Amino acid sequence: MPDAVAEVRKAVDRLYGHRVMRRRAAEVTSESALRGARASAALAGADWPLEEVRRRSDFSADQESRTVGAALRIAAESGQLLSVWRHSPLQVLARLHLLAVGDADVAAGRPRRAGEAAEELFPLELKPVESVEADPAAGTLVPALPPAPGAEEVAARLDQLSRLLVARAEGQGVGTPALVVASVVHGELLALRPFGSHNGVIARAAQRIVLLAEGLDPKSICPAEVGLAELGTDAYRRALAGYLAGTEEGMATWIGHCGRALRLGVRESTAVCEAMQRGMV
Repeated sequence: MPDAVAEVRKAVDRLYGHRVMRRRAAEVTSESALRGARASAALAGADWPLEEVRRRSDFSADQESRTVGAALRIAAESGQLLSVWRHSPLQVLARLHLLAVGDADVAAGRPRRAGEAAEELFPLELKPVESVEADPAAGTLVPALPPAPGAEEVAARLDQLSRLLVARAEGQGVGTPALVVASVVHGELLALRPFGSHNGVIARAAQRIVLLAEGLDPKSICPAEVGLAELGTDAYRRALAGYLAGTEEGMATWIGHCGRALRLGVRESTAVCEAMQRGMV
């Protein structure tokens, strides 16, 4: 785990030192948000080409369109929720769900109630592309994920997570690396699936907010969602199974997977910076 943390820190620092970041950081942030939203929607079952996402203006025609629209709305606003996140993470999660489903949904912004089910986390199998880093777990069977916990357990664990995050914002537990905190928030939200829908998109957005809040990625230019999509849903599920197991080895697997995804996100934004430097963007 220390190696994963150190490698991520070095990769992020190199990206922030790129000469393009001195002049066009806001553009890199915007492009990162777009690419991250596209990848997050792909992981949720709407695998659209990037140029199709750029071109579209109507995201209401069908379920895939609505998923892409949800990811884009969340990406556009999540960076503005940092101050609220520091004292009320649950309020931010409710806002993210509202952005995803719209206020016409009677369940918008509230966790699941007793008897309410959560949507499938991985409705579309994304196979890893050949160019990405090897996953140590590749080749093993993909485990079935357990069902989402009931409403009472979800409420209790969300409250505990919120308390821990607020305490950290107040200066407690500052020795824990940002990658670890972000990975735990990401994994816990995937484990709980607190809302009836869009839990994956919300969990990945929450990870991005934590990286912003912790100062590892203060301009939000490292789209870990891109890396998760490149590594594929099989690897994502295996790593999440490690988190759910709750063992030291399982947690190391999960954090390592999140670290690899973040480094791939750094690679994506580095390519964007290089294109900008060459005048291609």
